[in-house]
Amino acid sequence: MKHLSLQENLTYLVVWAILFMTPLLSMYMRVATDSAFEFDWFEVFIIWRKLGLFLLLFLVHNYLLAPLLLNERKRVIYFVFTACIVVSFSVFQYRSHPDFPRPERHFRPMPPEHDHHPDDFDFRKHEPRPFFSEHDIVSVILLILMFGMNLGTKNYFRSREDKRKLIKLEKENLMQQLEYLKYQLNPHFLMNTLNNIHALIDIDSAQAQQAVIQLSKILRYVLYESNKEQVTLSQELEFMKNYVELMKMRYTDKLLFSMKDPEQGTGLLVAPLVFISFVENAFKHGVSYQEESFIGIEAQVYEDKHQAERLRWICRNSKHQKSAGSDVPSQGGVGLANVRQRLNLIYGNNYSLNVSNEETVYEVELDIPLNKQILTQHDQSLSN
Repeated sequence: MKHLSLQENLTYLVVWAILFMTPLLSMYMRVATDSAFEFDWFEVFIIWRKLGLFLLLFLVHNYLLAPLLLNERKRVIYFVFTACIVVSFSVFQYRSHPDFPRPERHFRPMPPEHDHHPDDFDFRKHEPRPFFSEHDIVSVILLILMFGMNLGTKNYFRSREDKRKLIKLEKENLMQQLEYLKYQLNPHFLMNTLNNIHALIDIDSAQAQQAVIQLSKILRYVLYESNKEQVTLSQELEFMKNYVELMKMRYTDKLLFSMKDPEQGTGLLVAPLVFISFVENAFKHGVSYQEESFIGIEAQVYEDKHQAERLRWICRNSKHQKSAGSDVPSQGGVGLANVRQRLNLIYGNNYSLNVSNEETVYEVELDIPLNKQILTQHDQSLSN
């Protein structure tokens, strides 16, 4: 607020400085173009005196009257005091005019043979001066326009401040929503993973131990990396691989899994935990213990028409007919709904999510922008 108030005051200072410099520049131009003309400081001081009166009224309006209307909403008080100032200014303009000279007596020339008669003297009579001259009307109009421009300028800077506060509140609200969605996502992910380990304990205890090791890697990522706004693409893909290795332990050879990493992608950033919900749903709803199943994941980095880095991520999985009376939910769930919300909050309209739900194949195609990682000198030395 103080920063914007400083900008407003600097704007007023520049405008008034230009106004006070104008008569000087005008006088110098007249002297430069006409060698017979001499610089007249008296004329400059007369203009400065008139500008000084306008400046004084501007300061009164800017710091005393305008806040009554804009901040305290006291419209009646504002208009009453403003009207008093305008009327007082008009009276001052009238009283500050120079007095008219006294009537002068002139002799009307007469022939010499005639005697002068008192009616032969011509007394010039002055008409009464009007209360408002053209100069007075222009001055009052300029005063009212000055007050209006002052209100408009204050409203402009005030709207900028309100907009800045609104953007700040929206950003804080966005961060709170993202944190809430992450807290929803992490327990959902852990619940599924612990169920998988529980199933492995009954099948193969050695694999269950290995699963615990894989789980520790996953938890380390969830606890320390997912709280960041962005992580490197390689970290997110490595986390997804650890999850896949953990999930594959509980399935037989009837599951055909393939994963294709992008050929490039070093130093690119992506929001954490964006893909894991799609992979969870692929394992949950696309794999059958009785039939042949497949899951295919493909990631591709490319440049759009603006030469910006983007990621096209595709996940395909098989679909199987549900048995009669099955209560297995359709592909989606809480995690997928959260990811949709997160994508909207993080990328706005700058992403696309296409879902193809065919009879035997379910496919998700996600296209998101990638940010480039800014490496510090310490990071570069470590990489070297």
